Parts: sequence; C-alpha cells; structure tokens
Amino acid sequence: MATYSTRKYLRMIFKDSGGSNFTIRISDPKDDLTEAQILSAMDTIINQNIFQGKTGDLVEKVDTKITETNISDYYD
Repeated sequence: MATYSTRKYLRMIFKDSGGSNFTIRISDPKDDLTEAQILSAMDTIINQNIFQGKTGDLVEKVDTKITETNISDYYD
C-alpha cells in the first residue's frame, strides 16, 4: 500500500567572501512566512556573522526559495 507525505523546506543561499555558495536549509517553515521576514533573517545572518562559509564569512544573499516535495512511497 502506498504512503504519501509532503515535505517543505526554506532554502537560503549566500555567497561567502571567497566566492563560494553556502546554503542553509530549514525544514517545515511557517506557512505564513513572508518574503520580508526571510530577507531580514538573511541580513541578520550576514550582519552578525552567525555562520561561516567554506571559504570565508557570508557576505551576500544569492537566492531563497520555499520548496514543497510530494512523496509517494510504493514499496519499503
């Protein structure tokens, strides 16, 4: 019997000082999350130097997306 599920992720992509991309993926973001809230969080991450990229500090926002995946599992 098939089982169905849905997964939702917020993905924020940054550029670090060495030019490499750095991605933060958060499971199950709030349904009412706004673009302004996401961009503000990204600015906070950069300004407070919360995370370190592979080749340096995070310096730039590149992209952000909310992705929803539908999963149909037919066989275990």
